[in-house]
Amino acid sequence: MGLWNKLMNELIDIIDWVDNTNNTIVWKFPRYENEIKMGAKLIVRESQQAVFFNQGQMADVYKPGTYTLTTENMPILTTLNGWKYGFHSPFKADVFFVSTKQFIGLKWGTQNPITLNDDRFGMVEMRAFGSFGFQITDAGKFIKEIAGTNSEYSTEKILTQLRGTVVAKFTDILGESDLTIDKIARNQDEIGKIAIDKLNQEFVSYGLRLTMFYVENVSMPEELKKEIFEYSRLNAIDMQKLAQFKTAKSIEKAAENQNGMPGWGVGMGVGMGLNQAMTNAFGHMNAAQNQMQQTTTTIQHTTPPPLTQFYSAVNGQQSGPYTVDQLAGLVSNGTIKRETLVWKTGMAEWAKAETVAEFSNIFLSTPPPPPPVG
Repeated sequence: MGLWNKLMNELIDIIDWVDNTNNTIVWKFPRYENEIKMGAKLIVRESQQAVFFNQGQMADVYKPGTYTLTTENMPILTTLNGWKYGFHSPFKADVFFVSTKQFIGLKWGTQNPITLNDDRFGMVEMRAFGSFGFQITDAGKFIKEIAGTNSEYSTEKILTQLRGTVVAKFTDILGESDLTIDKIARNQDEIGKIAIDKLNQEFVSYGLRLTMFYVENVSMPEELKKEIFEYSRLNAIDMQKLAQFKTAKSIEKAAENQNGMPGWGVGMGVGMGLNQAMTNAFGHMNAAQNQMQQTTTTIQHTTPPPLTQFYSAVNGQQSGPYTVDQLAGLVSNGTIKRETLVWKTGMAEWAKAETVAEFSNIFLSTPPPPPPVG
């Protein structure tokens, strides 16, 4: 540094920092041989803190405001320098400004897959990525634990360390969340809130806190994703109806076979085989079924007749559809009576149940109400 710069620095009595960047966290105020004059003005702007160091040892920390540097507002530095009889000018000290604004939009992601153990799908590998934001809460602690005495420290330098902590804790969070694999992707907001609490327990020791944490995407192998989708569908529907539906679809497909009747017969066999396979494969999902029943069906070269279904009208409210087997139970418990109006496909209008052929045997086999006692 030239003589002119030396003289100019000795005349400077204002210590401040105007941040023209978006990513600088720590900035060291430049002074010739770190000398500060008695009565110098220290200006700490909003979203800043200033930290004084004396021979590598942290001294006084200043929050936003304007200060005239005297022994009264530099108690730690005064003690370190042994200023028993007042302030000496000039004195040597390193001054670091720390930005306390929020740094947001910082990306994180799992470079390697996270392995989780799920009760239904076993060991699963998945990836996740998102964004987070942080803020310095204790400038002195942050410099001491993270930044050190570098003349300038930016977000790029801290991201590697923060990302490593985020990913490591995120793995623990998923393991402790008690969420099944298929629910993790649907609960990203909940996971983000848990992550903030867990990560801040770690970040407080660095003098900073996590202000936001977003899980933007959770991905898993395509085979597992398809398996989860199929599982959720099967878990939500009646397995017997699913087997009937599969059989009906195979019959329909076989009927369209260009080879005619022989091909249709083969299609029927495939359809009925699929019916039995579906019933056997998923029978354990129905707690009420203790054993599977094997049924041998004679395949006819005609399309099976459609299942007859009825609707009933009670007190002006339509209900149904019901199969003939279900109707027997409704008649038995009194829900459907002889005078109840019923209708099925093919009927021109609603009719009393006792006038419909399918109900005749049901009413004959259902006992009348018991006679009164006495």
